[in-house]
Amino acid sequence: MKVVILAGGFGTRISEDSQFKPKPMIEIGGKPILWHIMKEYSYFGFNEFIICAGYMQHVIKEWFSDYFLHNSDITFDFTKGRNDRIIHNQHCEPWKVTVVDTGLNTMTGGRIKRIAPYIGNEPFMMTYGDGVCDVDIGKLAAYHRSHGKIATLTAVILEQEKGVLDIGGDNAVKAFREKSHSDGAPINAGYMVLNPEIFDYIEGDDTVFERGPLEKLAAQGELMSYMHRGYWQCMDTKREKDMLEKLLTNGSAPWKKWED
Repeated sequence: MKVVILAGGFGTRISEDSQFKPKPMIEIGGKPILWHIMKEYSYFGFNEFIICAGYMQHVIKEWFSDYFLHNSDITFDFTKGRNDRIIHNQHCEPWKVTVVDTGLNTMTGGRIKRIAPYIGNEPFMMTYGDGVCDVDIGKLAAYHRSHGKIATLTAVILEQEKGVLDIGGDNAVKAFREKSHSDGAPINAGYMVLNPEIFDYIEGDDTVFERGPLEKLAAQGELMSYMHRGYWQCMDTKREKDMLEKLLTNGSAPWKKWED
């Protein structure tokens, strides 16, 4: 199952860093938060990624272009008048990464629609490139397969200003709306599993995925929630970035299940 990561936004609320790079490339613990998210999926055996890039998309492409080089022991041999390279040991993950320029001002739904040719006729995972989580992704995928609906999202209960979910007793999402300050309800944390029929719900570049498509799926009974009572945190502000950095420094980052 392929993993789609939305990484094309401007990240204006953390502009002190995002003026130089896309928000998913802002580093915590010396690596982009995008890398941390990919490591989460890789831990559960999901190693094929499609990155929906946009704002400063060249930064993402250049980072991955250099990744193998930076994680290898290598000899550069110029003695024969050539730039021969000998790889001795490499320490990269078994990843296949496709970086797609999905446009500068494209909305979230439009970005997903644009990567349809890279998905094929199979379910795929999708999440946002600015939040980490310790959800069991293997169990999430199994849950999605078990109910047969078009979409599953991971729901967490936090006091955050994200999309609020009205969840019924059967875990079906009954409604999807914007959060108000008085809510203490489940929110959409991303970490979704989507069937390819989802592309039919997205009109074009101006479609905000969290509004029209998810609202329509909820109304039709095709949107299910996977309740996660563990850790989830987005990185919208410098304060949140510093908080994630501190967890990594202290060796207590809940999402970091892999060994160094």
